[in-house]
Amino acid sequence: MNNQIQVENYKIQKPEAWAGIIEDQDLIDRIKESEFAKKQIDEGRDYCYFLDKKYYTSNTENSEYVCMAYTLNEPANLERASVSEVVVEENEIYNIHRISVLRDGVLIDKIPDTSIKVFDSENQSAGGVLSSNKKINITIKDLRLYDVLILEDSRVKAFTERDFLRKEFSKHVWVSPDNYWAYGNFKFTFINDRDQLIAYKKTFFRDEQGNVLQPEINYLKKGDRFVIDEVDYINPVDANREIFPFIDFATESNWKDLSNYIAPLYEEIFNKAALPEYAPNLVEKLDAITDSDEKLQFAIEYVQNNIYYIFNANEMNGHKPQEPSVTYETKQGDCKAKSVLLKSILDYIGVDSSIVLVNFHTDFYIKYYLPSLLTFNHVIVKINHKGEDHFVDATLRDEFGYLENRGFTYFMHYLEVKKDQELYERKAYKYPYYCVDEKVEFKAKEDTGHLKLITVYRGNRANAMRRYFKNTNKREVVDSWNNFLFYSLNYSNDRSGTDVRNVFKDAAIDVVSDDKKLNEFTIQYQSTIDNPYFTDPQKNRFLMYFDRNVVKAGARDFMHKDLPFWHNFDSEKYEISLHTDQKIDTEEKYTVQESTISNPYFDYKSRKKITKNGGTVYIEYNPLVNIEIPQEQFEDFRTAHHTVADSNFGIGVDIIEPGLMNMLKFSFKKKFK
Repeated sequence: MNNQIQVENYKIQKPEAWAGIIEDQDLIDRIKESEFAKKQIDEGRDYCYFLDKKYYTSNTENSEYVCMAYTLNEPANLERASVSEVVVEENEIYNIHRISVLRDGVLIDKIPDTSIKVFDSENQSAGGVLSSNKKINITIKDLRLYDVLILEDSRVKAFTERDFLRKEFSKHVWVSPDNYWAYGNFKFTFINDRDQLIAYKKTFFRDEQGNVLQPEINYLKKGDRFVIDEVDYINPVDANREIFPFIDFATESNWKDLSNYIAPLYEEIFNKAALPEYAPNLVEKLDAITDSDEKLQFAIEYVQNNIYYIFNANEMNGHKPQEPSVTYETKQGDCKAKSVLLKSILDYIGVDSSIVLVNFHTDFYIKYYLPSLLTFNHVIVKINHKGEDHFVDATLRDEFGYLENRGFTYFMHYLEVKKDQELYERKAYKYPYYCVDEKVEFKAKEDTGHLKLITVYRGNRANAMRRYFKNTNKREVVDSWNNFLFYSLNYSNDRSGTDVRNVFKDAAIDVVSDDKKLNEFTIQYQSTIDNPYFTDPQKNRFLMYFDRNVVKAGARDFMHKDLPFWHNFDSEKYEISLHTDQKIDTEEKYTVQESTISNPYFDYKSRKKITKNGGTVYIEYNPLVNIEIPQEQFEDFRTAHHTVADSNFGIGVDIIEPGLMNMLKFSFKKKFK
């Protein structure tokens, strides 16, 4: 075997006593052909003869052990097995206990044919993501199709002083296995060797009819084991419609005790030094701003834009923040450091704020998890301003506006870093402004159309569009709008395959204004169009504009048995006007159709003003966001979106062609319609 680089990140040794010892003959005896195995292999399913996983936790280390034997009957499996990578954290060791194959009934040790190399896992360091992780590359020579590969290994994470939180608290989430694999035997064991009691909560397990069972909570004392043992097993979960069953293991605690544990760590930091002592220049700038809203905006943007965000994966394992004086002096820090500095500045200017713990990635699951500080992976700032709570992520950049005009961050659960706190659910939110406020004017005269759009973006949309226009080539921006309009004007159905640049002549888009206090970003698009009408196969002409962004396909198509629909759409307002020098059918059903929708989750209104040569539709969409829609209310919610999609997301007019015969044809059509 070729051990080319340092060996402190991995070892080749026997398993620890808690994992047990498996003799060679035991392995061979467990790799038995069965009717179940034959059926799965014949169907082309990847087959694992056995998978034995153990998770061991103590007050000094966390360890994971795996022993498995699986088929290499597919070339893709053979390739994945031949070269693999394992990433280990700082002070984590990867232990190799066994690499073997069973070939024609003979057990062959493959460790002599294994090459191991260790690399730094620093591919994002230039972006401020620092990590002491190591990547262990494992190459096994001479694996063959139809071998049975046997791997036995473990990972041991010994705690350092920096891992004080892991020493004090344990958390592990077991998730049921991928249902692509079939298992002759699947076994999972959780071993508690800690002094503290560990609770475990089984969630999204199902009965024989597929109904979700009520969560079940039990406890493990020191020395206790929890075991799942399945034979001839394929996970029955419907991956497209169901959440995989999982078990959350965590040191027994409650949110109040956890908040009392974490709050003193932050109080100590805040009491180190006052802002004027370490940031006199910043204080001078703050004092020079007389308007309170501008002062608050300056404070937030100073930390967001002037303090470089460094994500140190190992530091995030604990919760001790960096002192604000150090963050200010070095102009860099992680989310804890930036949030603490921001709160220090807010304290100085008299703005009520607090530090809160969140996890945006697992936000939905937090309500199902057991209380644990290890649930959270991010720190932000909660600000109470004019009687309303606002949440600011100090790690973001290029965010602008007075506090109430800044971008809205979607999440539901958080723990405030104060004494005697519970886990909070953030309340639902209604935008005080329209995120998209657009005026469309399309005038057709003879064979030419003139199209103009003026769009005001606010909040998140303003921040996103500002970045988009800053970072995107102007030609690409124009093409993007042209492509969107190609469908909005229905040209995709009568001139499909046409180069959109030849459809939209002299197309131009410009930034009209950028108000960084109100956070309003305004653009204007203009173009000229030859043959502006959509023509159907019967040679009937129409002028139409339907904005498909208004139709929320995600709401209409959503299908899931367990996940509630997460409602996070932007508020929108449109004024779309179509004008022509031709007569139109002023009584056509869809031309005059209006709609009013009012349900607990959004209000939608479309109103029309029709003249003999055109019409205008006024659309307003006001959603209640940052909320989960209960399943028993979702179908009504979906139906309301179907109503929007039923020609209520724009306007179209039918042209009455000139000439006596066309007039008679039109009259006949109206009479017998």
